[in-house]
Amino acid sequence: MGLKQKIGVLAGAVSALAWSPSLLAQQEGSRTLEEVVVTAQRRSESMQDVPVAVTAATAEDMAYAQVDSIGNIQAISPSIKFDVTNSAANSANIFIRGIGTVGNNRSFEGAVGVFFDGVYRTRAGQAMQNWLDVESLQVLRGPQGTLFGKNTSAGALIINSTMPSFDAVEGSFEYTIGNYDKQLVKAALNAPLSDSSAIRIAGLWGEKDGFIEDPNGGNYNDGAPRAFKFQYLFEPNESLTMRLIADWSEEEANCCYGQLDVVDGPMQPYIDQLILDNGKQLPSAKFEDYEQVLSNETDQYVKDEGIQLNVDWHLESGGTLSSVTSMRRWGISQDGMDADFSGANVLGINESLDTEVFSQEFTFSGELHDFGPFQYADYVMGIYFADEDINADHQLVWGDQATEYLQIYALAAQGVPVEAALAAASVTQLLGDLGIPVGALPLAQEGLVSDINMQGTGKSYAAFMHWNFDLTSALSATAGIRYSRDEKTGMMRRRFFTSNPIEPFRLLGAQPGPEYDDEYTDSAVSGQFALQYQFNDDTMGYASYSLGYKSGGVNLDNQAAGSVGDNPEEPTCAVNGDCTPNSPNYDSEYVEGYELGLKTDYMNGRARSNFALFYNDLTDLQVANFDGLAFSILNSPEATVYGAEMENQFVLTDALTLGMDVTYLPKAEFGESDDLTAEALGTPASLSGRDFAQAPELVGNLSLTMDQPISNDLSLRGRIAAYYSGEQFTNPANNQKRDAQTELALTLGVSSFSTGLSVNVWCQNCTDERYVTQHFNSPLQNVGDDYDYNGFVSAPRTYGLTIRGMF
Repeated sequence: MGLKQKIGVLAGAVSALAWSPSLLAQQEGSRTLEEVVVTAQRRSESMQDVPVAVTAATAEDMAYAQVDSIGNIQAISPSIKFDVTNSAANSANIFIRGIGTVGNNRSFEGAVGVFFDGVYRTRAGQAMQNWLDVESLQVLRGPQGTLFGKNTSAGALIINSTMPSFDAVEGSFEYTIGNYDKQLVKAALNAPLSDSSAIRIAGLWGEKDGFIEDPNGGNYNDGAPRAFKFQYLFEPNESLTMRLIADWSEEEANCCYGQLDVVDGPMQPYIDQLILDNGKQLPSAKFEDYEQVLSNETDQYVKDEGIQLNVDWHLESGGTLSSVTSMRRWGISQDGMDADFSGANVLGINESLDTEVFSQEFTFSGELHDFGPFQYADYVMGIYFADEDINADHQLVWGDQATEYLQIYALAAQGVPVEAALAAASVTQLLGDLGIPVGALPLAQEGLVSDINMQGTGKSYAAFMHWNFDLTSALSATAGIRYSRDEKTGMMRRRFFTSNPIEPFRLLGAQPGPEYDDEYTDSAVSGQFALQYQFNDDTMGYASYSLGYKSGGVNLDNQAAGSVGDNPEEPTCAVNGDCTPNSPNYDSEYVEGYELGLKTDYMNGRARSNFALFYNDLTDLQVANFDGLAFSILNSPEATVYGAEMENQFVLTDALTLGMDVTYLPKAEFGESDDLTAEALGTPASLSGRDFAQAPELVGNLSLTMDQPISNDLSLRGRIAAYYSGEQFTNPANNQKRDAQTELALTLGVSSFSTGLSVNVWCQNCTDERYVTQHFNSPLQNVGDDYDYNGFVSAPRTYGLTIRGMF
């Protein structure tokens, strides 16, 4: 019996036991599940009373599941997934229920809103750093069109830091060591300054080696994070609370071009020869060895810093006026990126992205009793403003093997077999016979090819209102509306482009594209309406409708306004096109979401099951497309996603708790459109009527958590979990798929009640499953319909030891 079959049998056996009345009856009067408090409606309330599909996790839950960043957030909920490839600036995406920002682009804001301590982060990559001193995590699924209305067409991720306390001087520390030379240190200290003020400081230091090996020595995708957070809490009286938060983090890494050759195209043998010519050993041809050779040292530097002030003023009238003011800066630079993803020194990229965002939100909230015909009502009203500046630089650099390689590649593109081109007495003569002009200049001049600067701005304005009404003692209604207006600009200026008339990008009709300076403005009304019915004290059902909105904008890319044929400054534009620049803009996307939900506690509070059926109708879904030479953004006129979710928790004994979560997506696909055919996209994949990438039909988590006292002072604690993800497309730009995968994770340790000390051993992907997370079309390696694919891969088995303490 294989591993997957064994896990299936185990899941069936354990769930059958969990549902067995005889087993649960034996536990009469035993431990029950704790109430989970969430802020999905901007107020504290039980998760079981909220007409929203939400998953919540405490700091302890995340420690058990080894979730210390967004990288493995699916351990908390199978409905959410994070994906990143070669650049946090362009490719970091969060998906909920299969919906996310599709493809790679620096101008995209996420379809899943990320909020740290109430502040919206404009890029998913800003959630990649290790989370420091985090108290809780909430995952809101489905369009959040009212309270969290800034680009939350798929859902929202709410992350809250541990607040300072006036009680006592106290703190915590954590030290982790693991394979791949991992070390991670975290510490936090809380100190009251008076009866009305306190500070809390926290820090993080870490380093780890990458898991992609270079047979010539070293590895790729290592990391060295550093972070610091300072908080100051001031409560001069019972009515006023002020909280200042300042945070800083940075990470240096040999990142993120460590990936593998997966499907070899016709150019691969020649690339291998160029690698050998460079005096380097070839990587292993066995996928499981996780080996790669690159020609460049890829250095990445990420810095994230900000300061915010949260103020709550409780008025004598009973309402609360709140303010969240924030200024944030985020920057990422990557130097020496190996754009041909191989040990052949052909093409390199240097690029950077810097954003600076100011945001301000005011809200007024309160509650009313005997409000007209309603027994009770509560409300939140607010206004929001954000102002973002974006600056990006991008350089292309030919390597010293570029001309040699591209001459053979040009012949292969004309139908000459690679072997024949290599054996020819004169490659230059063959190119001339095919009408490709090769004179005294090299085909690709070594050094700088292109140097461009891109800048953008974005101003967002919003006003919103959200109400909950108790119509009867059992029936309640929720209604919310939000008006949003977005004003964006984008421009691209070329500092330099080679004058070489036979520059390969010119011959291919790709670059230089036209410069542009454009703007985009849109406004929308989004919102939510829900009815919920309390069947009894333990069971609630709801039906909701949500309208989500995600603003369009100006594409920030060197080919956003077109290619050589669209550039009137290029002498050959008429040969390749109409010499008229295209619009660099892309449209806003909308999603209408319908949901039926049931939340229930039963078996005397020892079992909890939450169910949701959902249907999402998307209009103008934003899709970033990469054809191997150029990035573009298009809007899919329509798309449809529907499915079901189930989350379960069962107290099996006083020591054991079972968790079982499943998300089923029978449909997550683009609508039929001529703009989405393979011919229109210039890729091997037609998206017209095709399933989304990164949206498997079935995903699920199965976990068993233990907390067993073994003495008056010690407790044995642990968690074993299985994560299943079904077959799925990995990229919208091709039809490559990855097979269904099941990963196991384990944490086991001993905790002391008296000292607050715990020692844990853990492993992630314990059975060392190795697979491609995203295939991509290898640049300058596709010949006709014969494509070469490289792939970013899953993390192998990792394991280690973590010591935690409190004082």
